[in-house]
Amino acid sequence: EKTRPLKILWPGTEFFMQGVLVVPLDGSSWVNMQVLLEELHSRGHELTVLRPSDAWYIKAQSPFYKFITINSSTGFSEEDISSFTAHMLQQRLQETSVWTRIALEYGNLVAYYEMNTLMAEMVEQMFENETLMQDLKDSNYDLVLADPFVVAGVLLAHRLKLPLVLTVRWTIQGEGHFVIAPSPLSYIPVPTDIQSELTDKMSFMQRVKNMLIYSYTQFQIWYTADPVFKPLVHKYFGPDVHYMELFQAADIWLMRNDFTFEFPRPTMPNVVYMSGFQCKPSRPLSKELEQFVQSSGEHGVIVMTLGTLVAQLPEDITEEIAAAFAQVPQKVIWRYKGKQPSTLAHGGTNGLQEAIYHGVPLLGLPLMFDQQDNFFRMEVRGVAKVLDISTVNRQVFLQALQELLYQPKYRENMKRLSELHRDQPMKPMDKAMFWIEFVMRHRGAKHLITESYKLSKIQYYCIDVAVFLLTLAALSLFMFMKTLTVLDHSSVKIVEIL
Repeated sequence: EKTRPLKILWPGTEFFMQGVLVVPLDGSSWVNMQVLLEELHSRGHELTVLRPSDAWYIKAQSPFYKFITINSSTGFSEEDISSFTAHMLQQRLQETSVWTRIALEYGNLVAYYEMNTLMAEMVEQMFENETLMQDLKDSNYDLVLADPFVVAGVLLAHRLKLPLVLTVRWTIQGEGHFVIAPSPLSYIPVPTDIQSELTDKMSFMQRVKNMLIYSYTQFQIWYTADPVFKPLVHKYFGPDVHYMELFQAADIWLMRNDFTFEFPRPTMPNVVYMSGFQCKPSRPLSKELEQFVQSSGEHGVIVMTLGTLVAQLPEDITEEIAAAFAQVPQKVIWRYKGKQPSTLAHGGTNGLQEAIYHGVPLLGLPLMFDQQDNFFRMEVRGVAKVLDISTVNRQVFLQALQELLYQPKYRENMKRLSELHRDQPMKPMDKAMFWIEFVMRHRGAKHLITESYKLSKIQYYCIDVAVFLLTLAALSLFMFMKTLTVLDHSSVKIVEIL
């Protein structure tokens, strides 16, 4: 029999100690997930993290969670990711041509297919391990908290018949909204690593471009995901189950963005926006860093970071950027690994959300994945300048930097965006915690899930209804014309008799 959760009462509060099985994605997504786990731990919940043996950021020791290590690779080890990102960066630095782009996209397709294959092998290894599965069942977890880019979390939740909460920006089928919510291509640009530069106001040719990009993303899914996950899900959940139905059946989707970043679009009742949940008010700096910052005087400080995946830029570009920094009076804090240069943001959603939260304008140097698309969204809002890594030099970098520093419109626009982001009835972290605990209390949130994902495309778009009605109309027209013909012949015969 399932153990009842322990109810703890504090003055003015009430919460339950319950068990959460966490299946995260490594890298920057784990940085986000860890913030949620620390908050859940502070509320008394018991956390168990499922991690592969080649995990990079997900450590096997933590005061906030227990862990289960699966002796398997997911393709997200430090070596794998470093090699993949280095290859992508090198491709970006080469002369941009059609053939270069095709080579880059083909390399991406092969890499994604291999990663998906490793994920599927990990799932199969888990499901075939009867001892592990029995231990997971006996642990009486109340919830699975997962990143939908890792298929294991979604499939495990359904295998264990547990409520499922997803922390989302991307899934194995692209951006989260396109999986769960209506997404008309007439005014919703497809988020992608392709430099689309599309907004929610598109001309005819831009809509054509958006349709072509969408078609390519569907080809990516067909090539990299369907051949891997369809047979896997058919094996363990039955031949009538499509793997994306299991994603769409999740109780709550915690979206790591909001409409200060997204263009306005349709959503769903079980989608909760928690952009900026990881952001916190500024804290006092260490003595050494405080002295450095204060030494900048009225000019202030520039912070440059390349995110979790890219440790350093090529040496020639590093030297050009360093030379540009040397010509401005601001002090520079630069997260850098490698040879120190002789004498910025990359576009991941974490850095963008922190910039919005603190009201700081951005100079963008997008490198890979969705970073180009992310920064374009900031640029059209007038809060960022974006540079091309393949053409940047000290003059271009310095000109963009000075424009950002000395034209007040960028800071004013970002301040306005920050005010919109902060003006909410509930803090993003509190909102995330409420909905996670809501699912725990009610053993799910099925009343918020639409039936749309259970429909085929023919049913969803009422194509069968349209064909039925058109057939009726055609039959009615045929009968009407037939009747007129019969009446016409009858009239002729009557005239002849007369």
